[in-house]
Order: sequence, then structure tokens, then C-alpha cells
Amino acid sequence: MEAQTETIQEIKKENPEMKVFDLYDISCVTIKDEGLKAVINLDYHLVIKSCGRARERFGKANVNVIERLVNTISVPGHRGKKHKVMTNWATGKYNKNLKTVLEAFRIIQEQTKQNPIQVLVTAIEKGAPRDEVTMIQYGGARYPQAVDTSPLRRVSLALRNIAHGAYDKSFNKKKSFSRTLAEEIIATAKEEGTSVAVTKKNDLEKQADAAR
Repeated sequence: MEAQTETIQEIKKENPEMKVFDLYDISCVTIKDEGLKAVINLDYHLVIKSCGRARERFGKANVNVIERLVNTISVPGHRGKKHKVMTNWATGKYNKNLKTVLEAFRIIQEQTKQNPIQVLVTAIEKGAPRDEVTMIQYGGARYPQAVDTSPLRRVSLALRNIAHGAYDKSFNKKKSFSRTLAEEIIATAKEEGTSVAVTKKNDLEKQADAAR
């Protein structure tokens, strides 16, 4: 970790403005949540594309958070026991999904006048649940038990809920997915009630409080 920090500092000296895709400065992005600093990766690369190299255990922590958002859009995940979110135009097409994310970043910058990567990191912090409920079996009966959510899973849940919310708001609507994705990220960063990620986070934490 120290070697990685030294490498980033050396890159900053050579490139004072570390702009990913030559558009957005990633060096000034700050993470306020102490529990997420180790798992929100903001390593500088001009083009964010690891081609699936981080395959080791907990390898997601070594993947840039922008790439994780792109991958989440490709396969948003399950809704309950059914995989309801499926798109023939997005699954597996990294470059097309990356263009969608960059278009969402452009909309975020126009609406908020802020660095869109900073807005994304803030949205992850605001939309990441701290507690969850799991089922334990004792004496042949199953009981709900509140558990703390790991930092890596907190980021994954936040990104998945943001993607789900954007898909729901663009399905059979006139709005494009890139615009609804931008609106969902902004709403999550501001902790607005219209955000699906914030709503699901509050629901999970309430269930965990009731199961304590």
C-alpha cells in the first residue's frame, strides 16, 4: 500500500493534472468515509480498462471505481431471486457502456458544476449501507440477524443500486439511460428521497436495527 501511494505521488509530480480520458482530474478527488478509503480505487490511468486482470481474492479493490461502474452497468445483478435486469445492448460491450458513463459524467458536470468523479464517490459514500440482515439457524428454526456490511460489499451494493435505479427510470421512458444514470448519481450524492440507492440503504439499515 505504501509503495502504491509513493507511485501515485510520483505520477502527480510528473502530471500535476491527472485527467482520466484527458477530461476529468482524478487527483483532487477526496474520500471522506474512512471505512471506504481502502476499497474505492482511484488509481490514475489515462484510459480506464483493466481487461479483467484483477482476478485474485478481493481483487475488486484494485479496480478503478469508474471501471466498476461500467462493469455494473453491463450486468446490474439480480432482483430478488430473478435476474430481471437484462439488456441486449449493454451486456458485455465495455466500450459502449463506457461511452454511456462518460455521457453521464458530462451531464453531471453541466448540472452540478463539479468534478463528476467526486460526485460519484460522494454518491457511493451516501448510498452504501452499513448494516444488513442475514438468516441464522438455531434449533431447527431460522432467525434474522443483523450483521455489519464489509467495505467491499458496501461499494458493490451502492453501485448496483445506482444502476438499478437508473434502469428503472429509463425503462419505457423518453429519457436516455445516460441521463437517468446522471440523475441517479446526483440524487444519491445529495441523499434525496428520489434516489433508489438511498431508499434501499435506509430500508436495509432499518431491517438490521429491528433484527438486533
